[in-house]
Amino acid sequence: MPRRRLRAFLHGRPRARSLRTTFAVSFAAVAAAVTVLVGFLSYDAAARLVRVDQQAVFDEVVHDLRQQVKETKLTPYDFASGDPDHDGPRDDLIRPARTDVQVLGPGGRIVDRGSPQLPVNAADRRTADEAHAGVTEEADGAETGGSRRDVEIGGDEYRMTAVSLGGGRGAVQVAQEFSDTEDLLRELQQRTGLLAGSVIIAAGLVGWWLARRITGRLVRLAEAAEDVAGTGHLDVRVPVTGGDEVGSLGRSFDRMLGRLARSMEDQRRLVQDAGHELRTPLTSLRTNISLLRRIEDLPPAAREELIADLAQESRELTDLVNELVELAAGKEDDEPVVEVMLAETAEDTAVLARRRTGRTVTVRSRGDTAILGRPASLQRAVSNLVENAAKFDSDGTEPIEIVVTGGLPDGVRVEVLDRGPGIAASDLDRVFDRFYRAPAARSLPGSGLGLSIVQEVAAAHGGVPFAKGRDGGGAAIGFTVRGVPQERD
Repeated sequence: MPRRRLRAFLHGRPRARSLRTTFAVSFAAVAAAVTVLVGFLSYDAAARLVRVDQQAVFDEVVHDLRQQVKETKLTPYDFASGDPDHDGPRDDLIRPARTDVQVLGPGGRIVDRGSPQLPVNAADRRTADEAHAGVTEEADGAETGGSRRDVEIGGDEYRMTAVSLGGGRGAVQVAQEFSDTEDLLRELQQRTGLLAGSVIIAAGLVGWWLARRITGRLVRLAEAAEDVAGTGHLDVRVPVTGGDEVGSLGRSFDRMLGRLARSMEDQRRLVQDAGHELRTPLTSLRTNISLLRRIEDLPPAAREELIADLAQESRELTDLVNELVELAAGKEDDEPVVEVMLAETAEDTAVLARRRTGRTVTVRSRGDTAILGRPASLQRAVSNLVENAAKFDSDGTEPIEIVVTGGLPDGVRVEVLDRGPGIAASDLDRVFDRFYRAPAARSLPGSGLGLSIVQEVAAAHGGVPFAKGRDGGGAAIGFTVRGVPQERD
């Protein structure tokens, strides 16, 4: 799909709510729930405390008044507001609770008006005519120890009660305004609501800011992924800042792109190198096949040489194709991981090498050579080393040695020794490269992939290959292995 169409497809489809919006809304929702709950509980506790405290003060004033009129015979004029010393019973009622006092005479007649004037109903008149001091009556006439009622005076709310002076002398009405308290509580409620709303808005803004900081790298990472998907280019700069999970995700994505890029580069090089290596045997085959058309005109010796050359080229081409297929399959193998005794693998390889080449191949082992690995891959690596030694040590006067050493710090070492021409110092670092063939070996058969496969097998088993010259001539080429983790069902 072209890049333009891909971007149109990606951006034209319905988009779900972004993670940034979800995070901000969630943050604001949690803040709202906590703020509303805390605000409600705080307001309810404060309002309850204020109302209960105010009610307790009023009940205490009424209680003290009842006790006073029971203990002392008082008249309505004792509660008059004209007391010059302000130390009379009326002042004792007003000072503690800022109450309003109104004095009634017999029959409920107002002797001293309150400020404001308090209403007088039938219950108050009955209380004023009551024979017993300290009695209060509800509107239905039921005698109680602390009755009261709520009234509205001039738009303000009051709680009030009347206490009899006894002997039909009258009563004292006591009133406490509570509308100002309710106004204060309503203002507190409004301010609490405004504060809660401000906290919710601030939480949303902070959540949006935090979400932008947190998801900004995720957005850039998603854009990088879309760019890779749209263009196929793996050289995209990936944001990897930060030490948190997002930064770790960016670094993992960057490593993944790096591995993909290296894999694609390896495939490209493999194709290029394979094309180069295949060109030589195919050219030779085409030339020899063209000669087959006039094979009858060739001398017998030339015929034999042509047929032998065709056979040799076809074998090399077959070996090259087989090794290319194995390399193209990648490093991973479906072969199960089992315990492998490398000493036994070396013995089996030596038996096959003796039968194929007719050479003397000896095996020496010491230490524990058991590892967890893939037996077929390991045998292929050892076999490639032996075939390489047999190819270069064409003299055949000295045996080829396979030395397997276990219990080393770097695992188990497999080494193949020969007495061939050895390896030049300039070639030691390149003998394991794909298709590399030293100048002295270019006239010999081979594809240049055998030692490359050895390197692949060693790396897959946690080891490394090595090559060096031997004292007295020849080469020592091998690899170390540590093993691979045991596979589980």
